[in-house]
Amino acid sequence: MEPLLSLQIAEPRRIYQPGDELECECQIDAVEAHEIQAVETSVLWYTEGKGDEDLGVHYFNRRVPSDSEDRDLRPMHRFTTILPNSPLSYSGKIVKVRWCARVRLFLKKGKELYFEQPFTLGSVAAVQDEPT
Repeated sequence: MEPLLSLQIAEPRRIYQPGDELECECQIDAVEAHEIQAVETSVLWYTEGKGDEDLGVHYFNRRVPSDSEDRDLRPMHRFTTILPNSPLSYSGKIVKVRWCARVRLFLKKGKELYFEQPFTLGSVAAVQDEPT
């Protein structure tokens, strides 16, 4: 059975504005505590589309078992960050800018798993493809 990763954005809305606080909760299940090497939480943006794809990390935290008093990284963990002014989410014809919160699990046997929750930063209007 695969380990289970859960990640929730605390507020149910999916559109955030620059300067808003983003609060997330993550939890790991279906794996023994001693099998976990590290857990990373992050808030990042990435591009999709033509040309080179880009990625930027806004928030990052890596926890290892020694960071926890009982060496167990599975219980609910909360993290917050203030969202930046840019880049704003964008859905253009050629490029798209996407934002997400991510939890990444590293197991001692070398396996990695991750789970993402997408959200929108800002309110840039989407560019519609023109009819052909």
